[in-house]
Amino acid sequence: MPASYAYLGPEGTFTEVALRTLPEAATRELTPYVSVQSALDAVRTGEAEAAFVPIENSVEGGITTTLDELVAGAPLMIYREVLLSITFALLVRPGTDLSDVKTVSAHPAAQPQVRNWLKKHLPDAHWESAASNADAARLVQEGQYDAAFAGEFAAARYGLEALETGIHDAENAQTRFVLVGRPARPAAPTGADKTSVVLWQRDDHPGGLRDLLGEFATRGINLMLLQSRPTGAGIGNYCFCIDAEGHISDRRMTDALKGLKRICLQVRFLGSYPRADVRPGDVQPPRLGTSDEEFVEAADWVARCQDGRF
Repeated sequence: MPASYAYLGPEGTFTEVALRTLPEAATRELTPYVSVQSALDAVRTGEAEAAFVPIENSVEGGITTTLDELVAGAPLMIYREVLLSITFALLVRPGTDLSDVKTVSAHPAAQPQVRNWLKKHLPDAHWESAASNADAARLVQEGQYDAAFAGEFAAARYGLEALETGIHDAENAQTRFVLVGRPARPAAPTGADKTSVVLWQRDDHPGGLRDLLGEFATRGINLMLLQSRPTGAGIGNYCFCIDAEGHISDRRMTDALKGLKRICLQVRFLGSYPRADVRPGDVQPPRLGTSDEEFVEAADWVARCQDGRF
């Protein structure tokens, strides 16, 4: 039997479409799960080799369900990311007119992406959240709701019609998906990589977040995502999910992670993996004083000083 990739199901989700863009998906058994949590737990228990889940969209930022699952529980690691352009269709049962739509459903992350369209065209419709956009389509098929916001491609799968297509409040909206597996050695750097970590402060004090960010800034590392998430230990207790440009094997990233490990209560490494938004040749060179060569030269100079060879 081929190894299994779990993904946020049911069939017909944007997650499935994005997953099928990975070449290795053709050699895996793709198994839908009812939630992000159950897909990631399938990896933790060994039911699946990896899970493919949404983690960020360009309208609302980080998808909190996924971030919280990566923050808590047994450690997992990100190996790949995929960007997918997103537009929605309003899926209905055959014969339904726009005036018939009183209830609509979709994944919670879809609501901010269609909020203005909904206000303009269906201002009195009642919104109900679903486990996924495809699950919302399934519920429409079963008669629980009048319409679902989902990919147009899901209409045929659930015997529905696309009453409206090309729905989006923001032009060029994208969702980022990640392939998550059990911890192992990260893939070799490509020259266009991203490193993800979660940071917990030792205590709450003025300038605490600045101290964390300073470990990246002083080494010329650009941050691509910064999102706070509650730890569950009470109001005001947060950890920070961070995506940073670079690979853990880069000298500046290694140095930054060492610094964070010294000052943080806990650091969770979520992986170093190729970026999906840029090719290696298009990445800007490191800022002056932060290249691998300059780190090596500085370390050699300190060693010579220690030996009295300066």
